[in-house]
Amino acid sequence: MTVLTDIMLPQLEVLDSTIAYREAGDNRAPVVLFLHGNPTSSYIWRNILPLVAPVAHCIAPDLIGFGQSGRPDIEYRFVDHVRYLDAFLDRTGITSAFVVAQDWDSALAFHLAFRRPDFVRGLAFMEFIRPMPTWNDFHPDQVETFQKSRTPGVGEEMILQENAFVEAVLPAATVRKLTEGEMAVYRAPFPTPESGRPAWRFPNELSIDGQPADDYAAIEEAHLVLAQSTYPKIAVRRKPRRPHFHLFLLRALPKD
Repeated sequence: MTVLTDIMLPQLEVLDSTIAYREAGDNRAPVVLFLHGNPTSSYIWRNILPLVAPVAHCIAPDLIGFGQSGRPDIEYRFVDHVRYLDAFLDRTGITSAFVVAQDWDSALAFHLAFRRPDFVRGLAFMEFIRPMPTWNDFHPDQVETFQKSRTPGVGEEMILQENAFVEAVLPAATVRKLTEGEMAVYRAPFPTPESGRPAWRFPNELSIDGQPADDYAAIEEAHLVLAQSTYPKIAVRRKPRRPHFHLFLLRALPKD
């Protein structure tokens, strides 16, 4: 399935803004919560939702500041995303879910499981965020790019002015060439330099060499709890042409 254009998503009023989301499947079925990374949106799950929807109630929000969600005047730090995600879950009435998380939202998923241990019924994650003691623990092919993105003045030029995470990082991390229609959807949330601040903030929130200290401590503690958890988990460590973690979900979901 190839989707060349996006659809207008439903919106929920959340705190002082709105969260857009995709929804599929029977709302009486177990919930599967899909969380996207940077600089994408729930659009990244468009081909996966139909595979899971026959047995689940699929919910895929756009993070605050991303996709079709609102852009309130906030810093877009990790703690802000925690706050808005919690408020979104409260508004939807979701009390437990199987969680599928990619990139930065894996940190949100781990932190959610740490704070609300009864919420997560199963977890699938890929390109996940972890605390890294030094830059030597970072992917060697990406060290230069991410160090630049965290350098004052340089990072703003790269991400805010050149939209490098959409124009360069995202295509380089995708196993096939994105169509112009798909690129248009990913570009749409960032029409101006100022609108790109949510995408700029995320690389500055990566927990590397103990910084930022609050994020590092929160994610480190969440990982310790993750290691002790007993719910079903799968880590996807590469980018297959056709992701198969949906099969894990189909096996993990209750059959009654």
